[in-house]
Amino acid sequence: MKLFFGTTKAQSTPKDAIISLRENISMLEKRETHLQSKIEQELAKARDYATRNKMAALAALKRKKMLETQVEKISGSRLMLESQVMTIEAANVNLETMKAMQTGAEAMKGIHKDLNVDKVDETMDEIREQMDLANEISDAISQPQLFGAELDEDELNAELEELEQEVLDKKLLDAEHAPMVLPNAPATSVGQQGQRQQPQPQQQQRQQAAAVSDEDDELAELRESMGMAA
Repeated sequence: MKLFFGTTKAQSTPKDAIISLRENISMLEKRETHLQSKIEQELAKARDYATRNKMAALAALKRKKMLETQVEKISGSRLMLESQVMTIEAANVNLETMKAMQTGAEAMKGIHKDLNVDKVDETMDEIREQMDLANEISDAISQPQLFGAELDEDELNAELEELEQEVLDKKLLDAEHAPMVLPNAPATSVGQQGQRQQPQPQQQQRQQAAAVSDEDDELAELRESMGMAA
């Protein structure tokens, strides 16, 4: 079968094609440089024979013209190959870009295989429910409770007022029956001893008022520690 159809040529890759084209472009550039050198030589001969040998000068100009025609053809071929190189490079970039995009699309499909909008919404609802439950538990824990006993605020306030009155009455009673202690005075004459001053009634009233004020402060602190309004 190979005798009739020949061997199957392996398909070249973009990289192989670019390498081959660049090699041909390099060969054409060298050929063009060589022809340009010969053109300059023929032009120099034509100038040399212009005044001495007209036939030789015309022959040199003809060879120069043919060489210039070859240079133009080679230049056109080289531009064509360079255009193919740029086209293949651009196509190869597009191919690699498409492959990368396909890979990304496959990855996204794998990620979203078991994920959809309904599952996301369901998960978010569960998260919100658990957060609400956590807040309710936190609020319940942060509020102190006296388990097994329901407190009546009015009853507690009345009992506290009774205690206040009881303490005030006791303070006033103690202040009325407290013995008066006077400091020992230095020995003086009998006349001076007779002139010792006794506490004035106004001074006793100020002392009693100060004792009542101290008691009010203590009761206020007691109420504050029990968390009750005055």
